Amino acid sequence: MEKSLLEKDREGGSSSITWRVFVQEVKDVAFLALPMITVTLSQYFLQIISMMMVGRLGKLALSSTAIAISLCGVTGFSVLFGMSCALETQCGQAYGAKQYRKFGVQIYTGIISLIIACVPLSILWINMGKLLTLIGQDPLISHEAGKFVMCMIPALFAYATLQGLVRYFLMQSCLGAALSIGTSYWLNVIILGLYMKFSADCEKTRVPISMESFNGIGEFFRYAIPSAGMICLEWWSFELLIVLSGLLPNPQLETSVLSICLSIISTIYTIPEATGSAASSRVSNALGAGCAQAARLSVYAAMTVAVSEAILVSSTIFASRHILGYLFSNEQDVVDYVTDMVPLISINVIVDSLHGTLSGIARGSGWQKLGAYVNLGAYYVFGIPIAILLGFWFELRGKGLWIGILVGAFCQAFLLALITSLTNWEKQAIKARERIFQGSFAVEDRLV
Repeated sequence: MEKSLLEKDREGGSSSITWRVFVQEVKDVAFLALPMITVTLSQYFLQIISMMMVGRLGKLALSSTAIAISLCGVTGFSVLFGMSCALETQCGQAYGAKQYRKFGVQIYTGIISLIIACVPLSILWINMGKLLTLIGQDPLISHEAGKFVMCMIPALFAYATLQGLVRYFLMQSCLGAALSIGTSYWLNVIILGLYMKFSADCEKTRVPISMESFNGIGEFFRYAIPSAGMICLEWWSFELLIVLSGLLPNPQLETSVLSICLSIISTIYTIPEATGSAASSRVSNALGAGCAQAARLSVYAAMTVAVSEAILVSSTIFASRHILGYLFSNEQDVVDYVTDMVPLISINVIVDSLHGTLSGIARGSGWQKLGAYVNLGAYYVFGIPIAILLGFWFELRGKGLWIGILVGAFCQAFLLALITSLTNWEKQAIKARERIFQGSFAVEDRLV
């Protein structure tokens, strides 16, 4: 069997990129992404099934649930997910450098830090219904959404623990993460925790919990904040559409339709998100090992997977445009509106596949701070203002809001592609080694 480029680099052999090596790397990225897709889909199906069920109860139930799920994402899950992505750089590069004890300690530090972050988020969720009323949302929708959000608080702590455990397996390219399929976040946590404790695959990185885990909390937050910013700025922009749709004429219809569209996009986004995480793992491992050519190969392979997936999934969604609405609602005006939105969703799928994978490459390289600036400019300088202009001023309603956010997604993909193409991977590998062995994980956002 042909050795990977990373193995050849480590052994001091030829590290040229051949067709067989490239095909093998594509397979490695795809096989690493597949368990992540399965795990993430199992989590998103909880949300999708809820939306499908309440959609049969009428527009009020659907719109209030949509607002609640949106705000849970904006104010809770996106923050924790973004913060956990700091581990992709720290642990991925540590594992590539064979610093296994440091890897294990950083995982514990990350989980502890994420649980601490859940406390203020829970307080915010308790008061969510009142806050919605204050910002001008319909009182009935606000009341029902507030009750839904409060019931989600236990899931917040489970999600925090789960993200740390998922990164533990992912950064080792360990397929054991597929065992976390379950019906709830806490079941995922228990299964992954047991696998981490007893699996032979985790022997090198399994370390006892000690006070050393608490020593790195400050360092973790210094890295996690820009990481969360990178993820949240993108996630919030889409969720903001749901809030803005509540201010349009006929808010129950607009919110219901945009929430359905967002649910579709969010579910499909698990594929490029998983591909990005796989790319993050491969790139960070290669950089930690000082193998620039292997990191470059992983970038090429991940983008090949992303483009192939984008074409296939986008075509499938467009072909299914007349039946998608019926999965969520039996009200004809909702179904017809969703059908009109599907062409925009299909374009969104293509753009999401590209920037989702590029974002993973950025995380593996340690560019979270730079990625946060990219997302800030793409969505909040271009996307959101255009969405508001088209949705309210030109009265395109939900379509206008979605077109605006699509513009932001395109800008994000273009800027991340430009940054990746200009990267000097040899210098990135040197920096990664310096960070690991000097004990510093300061965010590097220069392209040199």
